[in-house]
Amino acid sequence: MTLSNKQGVQVSVGILAQMKAKPGKEAAVEAFLREALPLANEESGTTVWFAIKLDPSTFGIFDAFAAEAGRNAHLTGPIAGALMANAAECCPRLRAFGRSMCWQQSS
Repeated sequence: MTLSNKQGVQVSVGILAQMKAKPGKEAAVEAFLREALPLANEESGTTVWFAIKLDPSTFGIFDAFAAEAGRNAHLTGPIAGALMANAAECCPRLRAFGRSMCWQQSS
């Protein structure tokens, strides 16, 4: 769905999350994810942020960070806060696979 990329920064840690929207809440979840992109772009520690629609009611987020500090800042920031505040209403089946390590090809 969306991508944010800050060039020239290597990544070492990431988050992979999957959420299943409640019936009738699919549009709200998709809108939330679209609206989160500008917030992700403002986070200095977030190097890349993807939101994807896996099927009509299943969505995912993958984001990566240069260091653990950036990931921790993201997890206590406005996107994660809004997601957790609305999870019970919109997508109670939220799974996060948070301690992901990222590898990238060296030039």
